[in-house]
Amino acid sequence: MLKDSRKHQKIKTYVVFPQILGKEFSLSAESRLEEAVRLAQAINLDVIEQEIVKVREVRPAIFFGNGFLEKLSQIFNQKEITLLIVDTSLTPIQQRNIEKKLKVKVIDRTALILEIFGERAKTKEGKLQVELAHLTYQRSRLVRSWTHLERQRGGAGFLGGPGETQIELDRRIIDDKIVQIKKDLEKVKKTRELQRGARKKVPYPIVAFVGYTNAGKSSLFNLLTKADVFAKDLLFATLDPTMRKIKLPSAREVILSDTVGFISDLPHELIMSFRATLEEVMSANIIVHICDVSNPNYQQQKQDVLQVLHHLGLENIENENNYIELWNKIDVLDEENKSFIITNAQRSENIMPVSAKTGEGCSQFLKLIDEKLSSKHQLISVKIPSSDGKELSWLYKNSEVQNIENHNEYQLVYTKIDDINMAKLNQRVKIKLIK
Repeated sequence: MLKDSRKHQKIKTYVVFPQILGKEFSLSAESRLEEAVRLAQAINLDVIEQEIVKVREVRPAIFFGNGFLEKLSQIFNQKEITLLIVDTSLTPIQQRNIEKKLKVKVIDRTALILEIFGERAKTKEGKLQVELAHLTYQRSRLVRSWTHLERQRGGAGFLGGPGETQIELDRRIIDDKIVQIKKDLEKVKKTRELQRGARKKVPYPIVAFVGYTNAGKSSLFNLLTKADVFAKDLLFATLDPTMRKIKLPSAREVILSDTVGFISDLPHELIMSFRATLEEVMSANIIVHICDVSNPNYQQQKQDVLQVLHHLGLENIENENNYIELWNKIDVLDEENKSFIITNAQRSENIMPVSAKTGEGCSQFLKLIDEKLSSKHQLISVKIPSSDGKELSWLYKNSEVQNIENHNEYQLVYTKIDDINMAKLNQRVKIKLIK
């Protein structure tokens, strides 16, 4: 009965962002606190209080000063708060000592994000990646001090309490599980490589969406593909990657890939665990970075995303021809700011203002994808018999026909084509490159 009642009770939570003097953050203290609160709300925690705390010097044993912790202890007793979220990385010792002093559960930023991912993961691959990140994080912790969430929550978590099943793992068991999960993920990686190989034979260019969490990736994905991917005003509303095929204005077919959202100070455990998923981004023909320009911190958020991409090996990607930046949510801007954003976007060929809600700018975005995919194509002329409708049909399906000259016994077809289809065409008919 205790478990069932807890499922319907929100955990009363206090959120703290420690502003460490001398340490620079990509977002302002106010923005980081707001983001931490939204992360907590994303898993239905009841945030009773939130606070920015200036920390002059981090104490190795308890992180904060004794005076601040005594103040918290009084507030927690008065308001029956049972969870403290500290929006930074805590050492195992700091976490344990704060818990002992306050007599409440304490989790840091990494554990909070892992908790969200554990709840959001739906596919076998997603659950494996989350579990690997959990175990990697727990390995350096005093594991026996943790209690874990009910199995109904969908994965190992950090917010459990008395009365719930406690999973006690020593380091040897954790290491064994990590090895097994890595083996399972390696199988997933090989499966993905086979799938990518199959797509290259078809072939369909891959257009991968990346962006800060809640930038509107899934909403835009749904609009363009008429899919029904879960999209809500929550941080990390979707976790598992989704792929759909769409037609561009040129009738070329491409595959859109919607990936997990990024966030500032994304835990290293997650970047490494989700590398298999993010390899879809690394192998994509076009990378589309979606920014929420209605957010005053969108420039900082953009840099956080680029930093993760750089970490994955995509250095200087923002200056490459296969990069597109979408400035989303222009529908919520007032006319002055909207005009300013559109004017700035026009200064770059790689930037497009759009609205996933109204569809504004989306047709131009699809044309831009077409243009970028065509930029590496060769312009050729193909001589085919006038009666050979099969070859003409193949050209229309696999290349961009520019013009056709009709002669008595043959047609001269001028078309733009990519390298893969060029090789196929070489085996079918005689071709001539146009200089």
